[in-house]
Amino acid sequence: MGRVVFVSAGPGAADLITLRGARRLAEAQVVLFDALTDPALREFAPQALWVDVGKRGFCHSTGQATIDALLVRHARQHEVVVRLKGGDASVFGRLEEELQALAAAGIACEVVPGVTAAIAAAAHTQRPLTRRGTAGRGGRSVSLTTAMTRQGQLQAGRHADTEVFYMAGRQLGALGRALLRVGWPQDTPVCVVSRAGWPDALASEHTLAGLAGAALLHAGRPTVVTVGTGAAPVAAAPRTPSSAQALPVAAAGRAPAAA
Repeated sequence: MGRVVFVSAGPGAADLITLRGARRLAEAQVVLFDALTDPALREFAPQALWVDVGKRGFCHSTGQATIDALLVRHARQHEVVVRLKGGDASVFGRLEEELQALAAAGIACEVVPGVTAAIAAAAHTQRPLTRRGTAGRGGRSVSLTTAMTRQGQLQAGRHADTEVFYMAGRQLGALGRALLRVGWPQDTPVCVVSRAGWPDALASEHTLAGLAGAALLHAGRPTVVTVGTGAAPVAAAPRTPSSAQALPVAAAGRAPAAA
């Protein structure tokens, strides 16, 4: 009986994986990988059998029961099986279902944490999700939410100083209207980042009333929407491009100039 290691690959480029994650990946005989993980991660485990079990919204996806069964089967045949998940496995990664299936089969597990998309988006735009605050307005709380429920219904609320919505690319206009209905002011700052963590990440800034204007700019790209305190630009902060050459933030839905 082998063991399953849940390795969080981080969002986007392969170099966002943690050192521990890379080491566990190198030990694997089998890797069950998600759709949004960087193909360059195969270089860490060229000896392994790589099995595509990707899930994508509104696209063909591998069923959860199938993934659970594959994990159990391979763990009974191999010493180390890696379940490679994009972002952080514990944030909207269906980790609970897979842990339950392995526990029922008596298979040992390990979970390796990683960078989640909300953190990658904040890093790309240099906008901290928590702020010490000025003029009595702080940013002490952050909420991570999927834009859609499991039943396909849009969900919006006002639970924290900063709200980060995952998987929101197809609902930007509707999300903006829903947030206005629950009491967010029209001039609330919003930052939209698509393909956070990749070299071609794209960011734009808006007010909540104009969020629908981001839809065309980010169409067809995995998108994270940050609303509230953490979406506001940092005053007078010098911008230093990262080694991945972070793109400038587009204003009011306009695409940034080519790098």
